[in-house]
Amino acid sequence: MTRVQTLEGSKAPLMARLIARYSRRKLGRDVDIIGVYAHTPGLLVGYGAYERAAAAQHTVPERLKMLAVLKAAALVGCEFCADIGSTEAREAGVTEEQLLALPHYRDSDAFDELERLVIDYAVAMTRTPPEVDERLFGALREHFDERQLVELTNMVALENLRSRFNSALDMTPAGFSEGMVCIVPERAGADAVPDHPARTGTAAGSLAGA
Repeated sequence: MTRVQTLEGSKAPLMARLIARYSRRKLGRDVDIIGVYAHTPGLLVGYGAYERAAAAQHTVPERLKMLAVLKAAALVGCEFCADIGSTEAREAGVTEEQLLALPHYRDSDAFDELERLVIDYAVAMTRTPPEVDERLFGALREHFDERQLVELTNMVALENLRSRFNSALDMTPAGFSEGMVCIVPERAGADAVPDHPARTGTAAGSLAGA
């Protein structure tokens, strides 16, 4: 039960009903977020357009973006995002070993150097205030061009929007990962943002092979 009543059926504006129908076909079930945003149809339409635009960007491998998204969701502590995100991450190629190891990703052999770097960026961006220093961003530049940096940064920022909105309104998991491995919420202070000395060819994976 969310903190704001969900508007469904005849109680919801026509546009919200149409979006809910589209979402149901795409996701296979109803989600509370549509019914909550139905209170503000203009925001629902704008937010939906933003999500579609973000989903249409494919210059950064989906697996890398999902690792960043999952880490942000875990740090904020959004259970709804952890549920749906874990399923989407598996579809993008994230392994169950990685889902389980995400809280201790820097010490886990489940991640290569590029994956750790992307997760480091998500950690730094999800801090309040953010802690993205020049060394971290410089390390990212070794692997991503400017368009890719914008795409990756947007995904982490979008996940912060999702997770904070959903957490504030107490959105409950919708059962996407029921019976499967799912990430767990993490305490936001559990990971310090590491220093990033210059990296020259140390990544175990590159964009071409990611």
